[in-house]
Amino acid sequence: MIKQAIIPLAGLGTRLLPLTSVFAKELLPINGRPGVEYIIDECIDAGIKEIVFIISTKKLMIKKYFYSDQFYKNIIKKKKDPRIINEYKKILKYKNKIKFVFQNIPKGTGDAVLKTEKYIKNKYFLMLLPDDLIIRKNCSKSMIKVHKKYQASVMASMKVKKNNVSRWGIYKINKKLNKRNYVIDGVVEKPSVKKAPSNNAVIGRYILPRTIFKKIKSLKPGKGKEIHITDAIQLLINDKEKFIAHNFEGKYLDCGTMSGYINSSKEIGKI
Repeated sequence: MIKQAIIPLAGLGTRLLPLTSVFAKELLPINGRPGVEYIIDECIDAGIKEIVFIISTKKLMIKKYFYSDQFYKNIIKKKKDPRIINEYKKILKYKNKIKFVFQNIPKGTGDAVLKTEKYIKNKYFLMLLPDDLIIRKNCSKSMIKVHKKYQASVMASMKVKKNNVSRWGIYKINKKLNKRNYVIDGVVEKPSVKKAPSNNAVIGRYILPRTIFKKIKSLKPGKGKEIHITDAIQLLINDKEKFIAHNFEGKYLDCGTMSGYINSSKEIGKI
């Protein structure tokens, strides 16, 4: 059973400047709620019992958001507003499931994953990237079902425009399992249009084996002088670890760009 999830939150959020010059992008409101809460709710609904946040000392406001007990208690004592009481109960529910680790130097997703090694107890775990919201259908829950059926690692995927492949990890299909799931042959981090093996992109949801930690430790910095999780995944595929690309049913929202962030509020407001 997959009961643990990790969420890398240490990124600088430069694509959302100037907002992120003073505020953690994951706490920016999307239709009235901090974006990270949608990710947490997805985890909880998928049966996750423990979530590890990877933050930096520059993102301590994220930890403070979940540890403002006295702030809420003081307000509730003076003003017994049901809405505020419910908000505090929700924050407490979240806090009880969250642990924090630090990645103070941004060395890439692979390095962020490695910071969580001591907390991951089971054979597989879930990773979610906070810039990628998937609404209307719980992608993590669907991926866990695929994992249970095939006893394999799983990555969320969708087709992207060919001229946008350099934004994503792009994978090559080995064989089709059914209309939504494919065994993959390999994955390349942010390839050029000419070198991309397809226009099938990995979106920010992964079910990874604990053995990936060993592969990450063996990696040298890759594209952008960072340690990429896709490079570690490729090493596992080379060792015959089965990875399945899952074409999810929900609607994808890119919250990592200004236009995408604005559009996310509009789309979630329609639900």
